[in-house]
Order: sequence, then C-alpha cells, then structure tokens
Amino acid sequence: MKKILIIGKHSYIGSFFKEWIEKTYSNYIVHSVSSRNGKWKSVDFGDYDTVIDVAGIAHVEAKKGEEQLYYKVNRDLAIALAKKSQKEKTRQFIYLSSMIVYGENNVKNPIIKVSKQTKPNPNGFYGKSKLQAEQKLLELSNKEFKVLIVRPPMVYGKGSKGNYRKLAKLAKYTPIFPNINNQRSMIYIENLCECLRLMIENEESGIICPQNQEYVNTTDLVKEIGNISGKKIITTNIFNPIILLLSKKINMFNKIFGTMTYTKEMSKYQEEYCLVDFKESIRRTEC
Repeated sequence: MKKILIIGKHSYIGSFFKEWIEKTYSNYIVHSVSSRNGKWKSVDFGDYDTVIDVAGIAHVEAKKGEEQLYYKVNRDLAIALAKKSQKEKTRQFIYLSSMIVYGENNVKNPIIKVSKQTKPNPNGFYGKSKLQAEQKLLELSNKEFKVLIVRPPMVYGKGSKGNYRKLAKLAKYTPIFPNINNQRSMIYIENLCECLRLMIENEESGIICPQNQEYVNTTDLVKEIGNISGKKIITTNIFNPIILLLSKKINMFNKIFGTMTYTKEMSKYQEEYCLVDFKESIRRTEC
C-alpha cells in the first residue's frame, strides 16, 4: 500500500490524479493539501512514501510584472517542499515541471524538436523558474531520497484549460480551418496519471519526458474535436501564406501552428503508460 501526498489540492493535474487513482486502483492512499494557505507546513511528510508537487502558477496565466511571484511559487516553494520531504524521511519527491524548459514557440523558434542531446533553454520566466527549481531539487536526490522531474508537454483532458480549450471552442464554431502540416507532442491526462503511478510504484528518480504515442497535428486535432461535436470542418491551404507571414511577426501563431516535439525515444519507459490513444482521448475529453 503506497501513501501519496499531493501538494496543489486544487490544481488540474493534482485533483484529476487523486480522483483517477482512487477510482482505478485500490492499493493507494492519496491525500492532498493546498500550497497557498501554508497548511502543508503542519503536515508530517514522513507519513507518506511519495510527495508530488503539482503546485505552481500556470503558464497560461503568465503576466508581466509577476516574475518574482513565479520564482517564489515555482522554484522557492518547490525547494522548501523537497527539503521538508527529505528531512521527514519521505522516500520520493516528484516535481511537475514542463516541456517549456526547452523554450517556447515564437517568431524566433517556430520549430522546436527536443532530443536527448537538447539542452534546456527557456525563453520566459515561467520556464526559467521551473528549470531553476529542477536544478536545485536534483541536487537533493540520493538513494534514500529519490527526486523525479516530470516534463510533460501540453496536458489535455476533460476540464483542462489553456490552448487546447481555445482550439476546442474554435472547432465547435468555425466551418473552415487552415490546413497546416505541423507536429506537437501532447499528453492526455489519464496517460500522464498512469505514468505518474508507474513512477511511484517503481520509485523512479531522474527526469522523464512523457508524451502520447502519437504526435498531434493542429489541423487534425481541430477536425477530430469537430467530428466528436457533430460538426464537419473544411480544411484549406488558402490561408497558409497569411499564417506564414503572421508567424514571423506574432508569437501566438507559432504557439498554435508551430512544431514542438520530443523524440519518441525520450518518452519510452519499461512499462506502457499510454493506455488511451489519440482519438479515444478526444472523445473522453469532449463527451
């Protein structure tokens, strides 16, 4: 019986993981606590085998003028949680980081392909705060206290926010969409949950970059959401020259139509965690 403590009670990943694992498996005890009210300070982390830190300010909410707050929550809080975990003899600490530690699609980086040889190179304070936390946390890792860094790409699923939700809303209203040949690494929330469960079960440490088995094309994603919603979407190349021009001037077009992928070898694990394929994941998300 594994005991798990989630820091980030009201986070999307934290709340989904707790509900999912309790529904799917019977050999885990999962508790969660908010990071915002300081209640975690009175919790004995030593009562748990694994502490998962999913707290943090979401990237989609990044605003100018809040840089120091991002470092305080995404870096300093994570380090404090890990040190408390180590002091109180927790066996494993898992930190939810992000693929964005490798950079973000923008006018200068329309194509990002990450391999095992790619070094992190964040170009915003969200990614920089995550990477600095990772570096400090990994310094704490040893045989008695295992630290695992998880760098997922875009996470989507029922109730998720961010760019996926914006595209889903668009897919339900637009009759036509650009036919763009890009690729994105993404991970469905249930696949991420199974990945985390395996990491806990096997007491892993180090860094893992999980993703779905399939790369996702933005056009195909919008079409599939439309199909599930009973809406036929016509795709066309007529807008491609305009999108290419705008991509050289406006970052948002690169975030939607740019390419950002992990190589498949980066995400392999000894046990399969991608239990839900792309089409089924969209159906579960939209139905």
